[in-house]
Amino acid sequence: MIQTTLVDRMAGQTADELTGILRRYAEPLPSPDKVEDFGACFDRFGDARIVLLGEATHGSSEFYRARAAITRRLIERHGFTVVAVEADWPDAARIDDYVRHLAPRPRRGDMFARFPTWMWRNQEVLAFADWLRGHNRDISEERQASFHGLDVYSLSESIHAVIAYLDKADPGEAERARRRYGCLTPWQDEPAHYGRAVTLSGGRGCEDGVVAQLRQLLYRRLELLQHDGEDWFDAYQNARIVRAAERYYRAMYRSSTESWNLRDRHMFETLQALLAHRGDGTKAVIWAHNSHVGNAAATAMGWQGEFNIGQLCRLAYGDDAVSIGFGTDTGLVAAASDWGGAMEIKSVRPARPDSYEHAFRRTGLVRSLTDWRGRDRAELRDALSHPLLERAIGVVYRPETERLSHYFEAVMAEQFDAWVWFEQTSAVSPLGAERPMGAPETWPFGL
Repeated sequence: MIQTTLVDRMAGQTADELTGILRRYAEPLPSPDKVEDFGACFDRFGDARIVLLGEATHGSSEFYRARAAITRRLIERHGFTVVAVEADWPDAARIDDYVRHLAPRPRRGDMFARFPTWMWRNQEVLAFADWLRGHNRDISEERQASFHGLDVYSLSESIHAVIAYLDKADPGEAERARRRYGCLTPWQDEPAHYGRAVTLSGGRGCEDGVVAQLRQLLYRRLELLQHDGEDWFDAYQNARIVRAAERYYRAMYRSSTESWNLRDRHMFETLQALLAHRGDGTKAVIWAHNSHVGNAAATAMGWQGEFNIGQLCRLAYGDDAVSIGFGTDTGLVAAASDWGGAMEIKSVRPARPDSYEHAFRRTGLVRSLTDWRGRDRAELRDALSHPLLERAIGVVYRPETERLSHYFEAVMAEQFDAWVWFEQTSAVSPLGAERPMGAPETWPFGL
C-alpha cells in the first residue's frame, strides 16, 4: 500500500486551478536592470518597518539585482537606512566603511575570503555598494544608509576587532581581553574543531571568558561611548559574535536544530541592536535566503522545531514586517558540489511538478510579483494555503539528488507575504582578488 503524502493530498485543488488563480493575480515585472521601473513596483511595501528580501539560491544574479533595485527604491523614497545581509559582520563592515565614507576598520585578513567567496564578492554586490556610496555622499550622517552583516561565522576576525578597539580605547583592558579570548586562540581559524573538542571532553570550554568580555564592554559602555559611539558599537557587536560563535560551534555537535536556532536568533538580535543604535523610526531591509526570511513555522523546518529571523520578525513586528520570497525554474547558478569546494556554474533542473515553482512556471510569465496581502486576495491566499514542495539551493547544489537535497514542504501563504518570480536565472559574476585599476583604497573588495 502506498502511503499518501501531504503533497499527494492536493486532489481537491488541481494544478490547473492553482495556475489559473496565480495567472489572475500575478503582476508582470520589468527587468531588474530597469531599476526605476522595477523598484516602483514595490512601493506598496514602503510603509513597513522591516522588509525581508529572500532568494531561492545563493548564486543567481537576478535575485541580487532585484534586491538591489527594491532596496534602492526603499532607501530613496521610503526612508530605509539599514541594509542587513546574511554575511559576517567584519566583512560587511568594510562595505559599510566604503558606502558611508568611513575610515576602514582593522582586519586580520582579506574580506569575504571564507567559502563561499562568490556569495558577496561579486559584480552585483559591488554595483549596489557603488550606488550606495554615491547616495550617501552628500547627505547627513543620520540619514545615510548603512550596510551590515548578521551572521555568526567570523570568530577569528571578531576577536581581532574587539582587541584592536580596546588597544586604542583601553590598553589595560585589551590585555585582559587577550587572556579571556586566549582559550579560543588555538581554535579560532578552525572553530568547528573547537566544538568537537569541547563536546568530547564534556566541559564548558571557553564560554566563561567570552561572556565576561561581553559583560565588560556593556558595563563600561557609558564611559567608552564618550570617545566614539560607532567604534564602541562595532566592538560590542563583534563581542556578541564571539559569544554566539562559541555557543554555535558547541551546538553543532549536539543538534542541527539547536545550532540553526542559535544562528537565526543571533541574526534577529543583531537586527534589533541595529534598529536601536540607529534610533527611533529606523527602517531596515534584510537580504537572506528564503529559508531565513520566510516564516519557518509554515515550513517543514518549523515542523521539526527550527525557527528563523523571518518568524521572529513576524512575532515581534507583526504587519510592520513584510517577507518577500524569490523563486526560479531553470537557468544557471553559481554553486559548489560539496561544502568548501570550488565554485561551478551549474544548470538548474526544471522545477518538480509537485512544487510551487512549477505552478508559477505554468503561468507563462517571465517575471512577476504576486502579493496576497489584503482582503481582496482571499482566493489567492486560499490557493497558496495547501502544502507543496518548494526548492532551496544554497551554496551547494546537487542536482543528482535534488528531491532529497533541495526540496521541502511549505505553505506559501503563511510563509511569505509576496513572491517574486523569475522563470529563468543566470549565475552571479564573481570578482577576482585584485582591486580594479584606479579604484580608491577604500574600495570594499580590494586586498
